[in-house]
Amino acid sequence: MTAKEPVLTVDSLSVHYATDRAVPAVEEVSLQIRRGEILGLAGESGCGKSTLALGINHLIRPPGYVSGGRVTFHDDSGEDIDVLGLSGRVLRTYRWNKVSTVFQGAMNSLNPVIPVFAQISDVLKTHRPGMSRAQRRDRAQELFELVGVPPSRLRSYAHELSGGMRQRVMIAMALALTPQLIIMDEPTTALDVVVQRGIVREVSRLQRELDFAVLFITHDLPLLLEISDRIAIMRDGKIVEMAGVEDIYFATRHPYTRQLLRSFPSLTGARGDFIRHGGELDEETAV
Repeated sequence: MTAKEPVLTVDSLSVHYATDRAVPAVEEVSLQIRRGEILGLAGESGCGKSTLALGINHLIRPPGYVSGGRVTFHDDSGEDIDVLGLSGRVLRTYRWNKVSTVFQGAMNSLNPVIPVFAQISDVLKTHRPGMSRAQRRDRAQELFELVGVPPSRLRSYAHELSGGMRQRVMIAMALALTPQLIIMDEPTTALDVVVQRGIVREVSRLQRELDFAVLFITHDLPLLLEISDRIAIMRDGKIVEMAGVEDIYFATRHPYTRQLLRSFPSLTGARGDFIRHGGELDEETAV
């Protein structure tokens, strides 16, 4: 099968934090996200996954700074956009129309003092100023139905929604302007496993139906094995391995990836056993 065209190219991106000395958080990361694919990004906490997501979306704030590299968005109109060169209104327009982000911790992302409809309406009012209030409400209802939230909850405040509903509202907001790429940074963090499963199913269904690309960031490698087309493994600010799902599972090349794969237990094996992969299990201690 012919590989799809890229929607985003990251070339040698580096991000540092200025303290007494420059501390590297992301070091010369290069990757491509293809149209209509789910690219999983896995790694332990603190390895630089969220910083990479912020760098891709030109959201790094002091004391952080992009110290090198390039991010190019390949618009479906044929235009190549230098993301790190954008600023002001052009950058704000790019973020919602071309690329949107679902951050971890939906309660912190939603404004607690206004109803969720007002927050979706603000996005539409800013980027689609020609829409009437009735049209904005119709669009919000459509988005809620799309992500499995009753439209009656448009009048609710964030604290009146469950964790799963709040995360679905964030996904609805990310879809409001039909972007070509959605970055999902730990979208199931702090949710129980049943709700996590529902969110993941919704993301997979929406991605198939609407054909947008997804960068799905998590430390949960088994989850990425289930939903991703390709997986990138990150450690200490670097991508140490990137391949298709079958190659990551059956033909692992990097020792750190093998450790991650052994870090979840088998549901059917003897107690204390870890899942074997690639036909062997060496003597290294599982993380």
